[in-house]
Amino acid sequence: MQPDYTAIITVEPGKRGGKPCIRGLRITVYDVLEYLASGMNEPEILADFPDLTREDIRACLAFAAERERRLVSIPPE
Repeated sequence: MQPDYTAIITVEPGKRGGKPCIRGLRITVYDVLEYLASGMNEPEILADFPDLTREDIRACLAFAAERERRLVSIPPE
């Protein structure tokens, strides 16, 4: 079951260009996903960004999974 990210991921038009952020902070979902993709693990991210929690990181993953699910498949030619 997917964790509920709606209380954690926020979008504010004037903050970070309206990109999805974590709890109104200036840390975007994209930032966290980039850190994970570059090889950082949860403890390393949490050490570098003490305002974040494990739940924040999982909310980013849930948000990304939801967006992926909504993508339209392109039929093969």
